[in-house]
Amino acid sequence: MKIAFIGYGQVGSALADQLQRRGHQVTLAAHDATSNSVQRSLQRNPALLVQSPQSAIHSAEVVFLATPFSANASVLEDMKQELIGKIVVDCTNPVGAGLSHGLNSVQSGSEMVQSLIPLSKVVKAFTIYGFENFEDNHFPTYNIKPTMMFCGNDPEAKLVVSQLISDLAWEPLDVGDLKQALHLEHMTLLWIRMVRMQQRSPYTVWAMLQK
Repeated sequence: MKIAFIGYGQVGSALADQLQRRGHQVTLAAHDATSNSVQRSLQRNPALLVQSPQSAIHSAEVVFLATPFSANASVLEDMKQELIGKIVVDCTNPVGAGLSHGLNSVQSGSEMVQSLIPLSKVVKAFTIYGFENFEDNHFPTYNIKPTMMFCGNDPEAKLVVSQLISDLAWEPLDVGDLKQALHLEHMTLLWIRMVRMQQRSPYTVWAMLQK
């Protein structure tokens, strides 16, 4: 599958690397191919491609949005035309002062992203854990895969993202439409508080158990 990344910091770079290693064609959408973030991503995985944002998005079947949330509005405005009809995986989280929800829990960040690109198919995924788990999500002492929850309004787009989640050795869990993104963002805040503030292991994830 052809995948483009808008944003490739700790989260985006880790996901781009792992997706490429599992056989996908992954391109970094870059205004400046010499930037530090591009060069760090290429040092991690030289097989990643680099193209202008317009070219990368135009040829992509799926676009990952992994920018700081505060940059979303300007980034998406610039790319709105190229993103029409595209599946957009929203990996961003609105985090406010004191680890509060950055939109005051009135609206999820993903719903805001969808409002900015109404003709795209936004799916919230890869947000409820820190980047360490996107680099390595193997837990060999447990006979179960860690769960990756995701949500969105377009059923076909969710099927595609579910397959990508499976490709990365997560157990995909569709939790519903995009309104559920608010709850996933609160799960992210919970993870941050537990791990970054209470010093739990960064390799702390959830699993789904069923009878």
